[in-house]
Formats: sequence, C-alpha cells, structure tokens
Amino acid sequence: MKKIFLCCAAGMSTSMLVERMKQSAASRNIEVEITAVPVSDFDQIVSDADVILLGPQVKFQLQSLASAAAPHGVPVAAIDMMHYGSMQGDKVLDHALSLLPDAQ
Repeated sequence: MKKIFLCCAAGMSTSMLVERMKQSAASRNIEVEITAVPVSDFDQIVSDADVILLGPQVKFQLQSLASAAAPHGVPVAAIDMMHYGSMQGDKVLDHALSLLPDAQ
C-alpha cells in the first residue's frame, strides 16, 4: 500500500483534505494510506513515505525538503493552492498518484 503524507504548518489544516482524498480513493478502489503531519515531523516520516505533498503555508520549504527526500527516493511537491482551498481531494489524490514512480 502506498503512503501519502500531507505536510502543513501544524498537521491540522490538511485533515479535511485528507478525508476528501480518502473518500476519493475509496470510491475508485485505490488502496493508499493518507496522513496529515506537521512539517516539523518531516525527518521522521520521509523514510516511510512514497510521496509527500506540502500545504500552501509551507510551500516555501519545497526546495529544501525535496533535497532532503531525494536520498530516500521520495518525491515532494506542493499542493495546488486552488485544489487546497476548495478541498478538491480527488485532484490532490491524482497529483500525488502521478508522482509515484510506478504511476501509469
């Protein structure tokens, strides 16, 4: 099962988006584990992650976090602000899945 982590400032603001992503995955029979975590936990989760998405409030850390994740082979990307703001879990899930190395 693929593990997707959403990092934000405190790990709370992405919780609703995580639920929307889980609903979208379930409706499409996609088995993924999606978790919201504070960006301060990045070092603890990077080795367990298959993909990490950053909330808009921590997007400024994209370059440094992507560099830190590179040795683990974990892609890191920012969540589109429009998708985040409108809680489009399906679009964010599609983005995460497209970053997986074995994405179709």
